[in-house]
Amino acid sequence: METSFTVGRFAPSPTGYMHLGNARTALLAWLQVRAVGGRMILRIEDLDHTRTRPWADAALYPDLEWLGLDWDQEYTQSQRLEIYAAYLPRLDTYLCSCSRKDIAEAASAPHGAEAVYPGTCRFGPIDPDRPLAVRWRVPDQILTVHDQCLGSVQQGLIRDVGDWVLRRNDGVFAYHLAVVIDDALMGVTHILRGADLWPSTPRQVALQQALGFVTPVYTHVPLMRDFRGERLAKRNGAPSVAALRERGENPQRVVADLARSLGLDVPECVSASELLQAFDWRNLPSLLNRVQ
Repeated sequence: METSFTVGRFAPSPTGYMHLGNARTALLAWLQVRAVGGRMILRIEDLDHTRTRPWADAALYPDLEWLGLDWDQEYTQSQRLEIYAAYLPRLDTYLCSCSRKDIAEAASAPHGAEAVYPGTCRFGPIDPDRPLAVRWRVPDQILTVHDQCLGSVQQGLIRDVGDWVLRRNDGVFAYHLAVVIDDALMGVTHILRGADLWPSTPRQVALQQALGFVTPVYTHVPLMRDFRGERLAKRNGAPSVAALRERGENPQRVVADLARSLGLDVPECVSASELLQAFDWRNLPSLLNRVQ
């Protein structure tokens, strides 16, 4: 891990208030980068207008500042649509008129995973009267992707995923396309994010290779869980950072709680900057491998 050449990012989707699981991932991403004097990027991933809330991005800033986390540059995906559109023609694509119902009825889902697109519009005619999505004609290759903590995963693009959508039939650019382009253009070298995104990493690496981008170093961290062992999520009422802040909690106590949830031996109260002084990024894999 380099110093001045290290660039990391925290890339929240403004779908609600930031909960403690989000905060722990943000803290780790910040520690990984700041420990070696690298640059930190904040990227608001607000492309999916069906899920984003107009107030949620503004609510994010005081939460991060309250936790003592800073950043060097900031981007908002909805302001970068022309960039994504410029890269789309560089990929081998085709129009697709399949509805979700069509795909559910025709696709297979091996091992209980997501449905594999059967190539209906790749091999047959499209219905021009329907809204049209843009799919990538994925190469017939098997990718092996490495993670600092989880090891390696192998995925056959056609066998396990099939051609996937790069722009939805409502015009929204797909998450995978946008983040791959953004990470490359923003110079991101290290990506630390939740383990729920690990299964989709091979398709992002495939896009990186197709567009001639360098693959960053990946670290997928365990999701924070509640007393029932369920992952913290906005939809199941996970406590928000804003609620803790507004009721007068000590932010240093919250940071200490997050650090202890990772097995770190810290005082009852500790600031992010104080935690940084004792953080050794080289111990990150062994640290995360102990977290259940």
